[in-house]
Amino acid sequence: MAKVKYQDEHISLPKDYMPGKIGVVTVTYNSGEVLPDFLQSLYAQTHSNYVLYAIDNASRDSTLEQLRQWGDARLVLIPNEHNVGVAAGNNQGIRAAIQDGCEFVLLLNNDVVFGPDLFKQLMDGLAEHNCQMITPLIYYYEPKDMIWCAGGHFQPWLGYRSLHYGENQQDGGQFDKPRVVTYAPTCCVLIRREIFQSVGLMDERYFVYYDDTDFMLRAYKAKQSLFYLPTAKLWHKVNSLTGTASEFTVRYGARNRALFHKKHVPSVAEHFFYWLYLGYYVLQCTLKRKKLALLNLQLRSANEGRTIATNQQ
Repeated sequence: MAKVKYQDEHISLPKDYMPGKIGVVTVTYNSGEVLPDFLQSLYAQTHSNYVLYAIDNASRDSTLEQLRQWGDARLVLIPNEHNVGVAAGNNQGIRAAIQDGCEFVLLLNNDVVFGPDLFKQLMDGLAEHNCQMITPLIYYYEPKDMIWCAGGHFQPWLGYRSLHYGENQQDGGQFDKPRVVTYAPTCCVLIRREIFQSVGLMDERYFVYYDDTDFMLRAYKAKQSLFYLPTAKLWHKVNSLTGTASEFTVRYGARNRALFHKKHVPSVAEHFFYWLYLGYYVLQCTLKRKKLALLNLQLRSANEGRTIATNQQ
């Protein structure tokens, strides 16, 4: 089989756009349980100049029905016949938002809840701090004062591992200062449309997991500024839709970590991290008495990720 040459896709910007218009991009997949809170939060926004681009990956629950019954003209529903993944779904929404004249794109999970001023706060923060991207203070949904992400950063010496500031810490005001950060998950990030022209779109090979880490690393290397705004707050129902230890998450976690390293880390270091993580998986299996089937899945998936990166360059 011939190799497929993969390039980070860049997007052409139309000349005309509507100032202040936000394209809110969310990818749904059997999201019926979390949609009522999400749609209610959207409907209450004081910054009303937005369009919701809901890309549905062949949901089998009430997701499509709820979206169609939302009754708001600011909805563009893009139903896929099969699950194309989060990265490809986000790309569908980004392209549609930019072609429709949105000046900004807000990548936003739908397993979240937020107050009526979130969009306005992010827009004001983007202008005040003259940055290209901005992210709020994100809490766990329960307990309400437990931080999930107060911005984040990369560790280049550990294969550009991404870390959240403040994760699992109770909020005591320790992250109340707005500041530049180098990483944020795309759970909620407001982005100027020009960024996609210079940085490109999501790498669809990831399908899910690490696609946002890859995008943020490319933006960081391209010197695009990302700002953390603690006055803007959001509550995230972490792992409410994907779970924490399913075969799906185990597979894509190992697969995409290897793909990410193969793509971004120099060859010698990439080999080191590959074998380091294989050893880590074996150690986890031994100490935590995980099933051998899960270990085998991790080992196969890591090799799969390297193969994908090698064959699609």
